[in-house]
Amino acid sequence: MTDIDEAIDWMGRPVSCGACGHGDLLAAGRCRLKHACVNDRYARRIDRFFTWNPALADTYVGHPHFEVRAIAAKHADVFLLPPMLDDPEETVRWNAARRLPKRYARRLRDDPHREVRIRVATLLDEADLIPMVQDPDYYVRLVVARRVGPGLLARMIEDKEPEVRRMVAVRAPVEWLIRMAADADADVRYEVSKRLPGDLLARLKRDPDWRVRFEVASRLPAAEIADLARDEDILVREMVASRLSPPTTAPMLEPPVLEVVS
Repeated sequence: MTDIDEAIDWMGRPVSCGACGHGDLLAAGRCRLKHACVNDRYARRIDRFFTWNPALADTYVGHPHFEVRAIAAKHADVFLLPPMLDDPEETVRWNAARRLPKRYARRLRDDPHREVRIRVATLLDEADLIPMVQDPDYYVRLVVARRVGPGLLARMIEDKEPEVRRMVAVRAPVEWLIRMAADADADVRYEVSKRLPGDLLARLKRDPDWRVRFEVASRLPAAEIADLARDEDILVREMVASRLSPPTTAPMLEPPVLEVVS
């Protein structure tokens, strides 16, 4: 028998309905051992208990087991949530923050746990994201780059993480892209090549990444890509060949005239 088949509390002790103070709920079918139980250590069972009995959440926001506190925060009176922003467990802090007005979430922009900061970055308005542009965790900055407008994106063009710069290349105003055309990372340059206007795209004809050169070969006017016909990559050469020598359509043959024999 595994632990999941047993009813065990957060301290490893067997759970007993007889020792629980919720006998009335058991009799009413509003809790069930190994299924919906606030004393069980498994989050799913605790969550089911509060789903069935949300009015009891207020009495559990200070419970010693963090899973109970975290799940109680989903249902408790909102006026009980601000102190939970200082809870030692990140799950409790986040569950409290997402139900409070956004001004409370600002307190968690410097949270020690990256998962909290990532979630906060999905929640705050752009003006409140300014300090998070310099977050030490790259994924937090990536979330910020997905959400902010040009004003803050400009600060992220030279981010030290290529994945963040790639997102900037995807979302930045087109007129900025030439600044990123010489980025050290090929994925960033490839995103640039997909959006760079045709009159500037020729600057990438000698890019070391074949994907960038392929994009150039597929988008520049045919008159400007002849020198790529000798490219080291076969896919680039084939693209050039297909554009310089497009397949011709064979002329339609006149159907034979059948002589009618009377």
